[in-house]
Amino acid sequence: IPFFLALICRSALLLSAGLAEEEGENLSGLSNDPDKAIFAVRENGTTCLMVEFAVKFLVPYDVLALNGIDLITEQASFTLPRGAEIEGKCGSTESEIHISWKNGAYVFRIYFSKEFRDRGIEVWKISKVQFVYDTSHFINAYNPGKHTASTHHLSALVTPAGRSYLCTAQQTFTLISSDHQKGITMSMSDIQIQPFDITSDFMFSEPYKCITDQRERLEETLPLVLGLILGLIIIIMLTIYHFHLKLTANQPQLPRDRSMYKNM
Repeated sequence: IPFFLALICRSALLLSAGLAEEEGENLSGLSNDPDKAIFAVRENGTTCLMVEFAVKFLVPYDVLALNGIDLITEQASFTLPRGAEIEGKCGSTESEIHISWKNGAYVFRIYFSKEFRDRGIEVWKISKVQFVYDTSHFINAYNPGKHTASTHHLSALVTPAGRSYLCTAQQTFTLISSDHQKGITMSMSDIQIQPFDITSDFMFSEPYKCITDQRERLEETLPLVLGLILGLIIIIMLTIYHFHLKLTANQPQLPRDRSMYKNM
């Protein structure tokens, strides 16, 4: 009974405050790719934000040199685990997802926003990426501790409103860390993301393909198209030549020796 009373009170508070109840869902088990994670944020039982991608981090950190005095820079490399925990917030113009693992030692946050561009076209974009990491998990890290790395003035993955962003190619971001302004490299690949206007639960809306994928597809199909055009030109030329031979074969042959003209 106390549990149900607490649940009723919580629901009443949410309703009275006009707040939405949000929860994170880890759907990574649906992917056959061991490097790809699928996460969703749900609001009142309906998906409001969804991401699917493989993410890799390259994090520089200090290590004490063998002389015990100088510092040298090493680099930790790791991927976003499929078993991470999810939190998030959904809104009409601002949304965000927080992905954490190793009991909060790592926290990866992506912030999304909507805006109007030229001619009144509404789009959404990634406006900020933040990564919190603990160097005490790195090998021989000097003066280990937690640091926060963030992007500045970011406008990435710009996508028409109501559509999901789809990209196979790698997208790379540089985050500046509180650890002596070191540059953290974060790369995403095999991406599909939608932070707003999801109409079906756990389903992305119509995809908007990134320019890189469109260019790669053009580069793949262009030789085939050019080959077909060249083949068609050769067929047309052979056909014209064939008809030319037939036409000239039916015409009377004029004598080549001028002396024969007297007998004609």
